[in-house]
Amino acid sequence: MKRMDLEGLKAKLGSYKKEDIIVTKHADLQAYVREVNLEEVKNNIVNPVKLVHFEEQETKKKNEKKYDCYFAISDSFYHRYILILDGKVIIATIISVNRRWQRLVEKGK
Repeated sequence: MKRMDLEGLKAKLGSYKKEDIIVTKHADLQAYVREVNLEEVKNNIVNPVKLVHFEEQETKKKNEKKYDCYFAISDSFYHRYILILDGKVIIATIISVNRRWQRLVEKGK
């Protein structure tokens, strides 16, 4: 099976409507705790111009795809969503990432 590239995933996400998005209880709680607006999250998914990186992840079911997606909100701030696609878009979790903090972690400081 051919791996999806960034533009392919953007096209796939762009084919969904907001009504196709399901927010898990965990993702809803994480959005609340991290003060992330769910409407903004949904907009980022259906209009994925801010999607800058993703990694495919293993899934439990054969008919679904799971992606760890990074959306550049600003020069120093990202949203990271774990998305499961199975006819709908299921948001498994929402994480906000400060790039300065992320770089320090990656450098081992």
